[in-house]
Amino acid sequence: MRESIIKLMLLGDSTVGKTSIMFKYIYDDYEFTNLTTIGIDFKIKTVELNGKKIKLQIWDTAGQERFHTITTSYYRGAMGIMLVYDITQEKTFDNIAKWLRNIQEHANEDVEKMLLGNKCDMNDKRMVSTERGQSIARENGIKFMETSAKTNINVEPAFMTLAEDILKKYPVSNNTQATNYVDPSQDRNKEKSKCC
Repeated sequence: MRESIIKLMLLGDSTVGKTSIMFKYIYDDYEFTNLTTIGIDFKIKTVELNGKKIKLQIWDTAGQERFHTITTSYYRGAMGIMLVYDITQEKTFDNIAKWLRNIQEHANEDVEKMLLGNKCDMNDKRMVSTERGQSIARENGIKFMETSAKTNINVEPAFMTLAEDILKKYPVSNNTQATNYVDPSQDRNKEKSKCC
């Protein structure tokens, strides 16, 4: 039986904890995630959903502006996007509007989105209230959770909820690949062919 593939992306400013969330989910580890992502990286985790084996291909993107052109080419084909901000850094929350515009511009129209307010273990340093997160999510018709990669709050539920919502939208049979999947190696080859 071939597994279906769901392509997910983590988007948001630099240092909001996208890599930490991914590593916590994939390896149940938080310790070795203090590295800044250069460009784009991905990991794979196989899960069982609704009695089917599903391969989650999770893409972690660099938040810095200088990697913007590299990362936006990967939006196409993403079936789910997690928008991450840091509850202790107001600017990362304000920039969610910019990330939503990027998605509108570069991703598939029907991509499933979720908003994550990360680092909720640092309540004493909180700058963005839960209500503000809920409010922007409601305005954009997307689900919202507060997470902590460090203390493992809502990390797995976030991925599983997003994957379940995608499966509702794109029902897959046991022998088909989820629709809208783009092979990353093909994407890379296109990138190279564009080059000088």
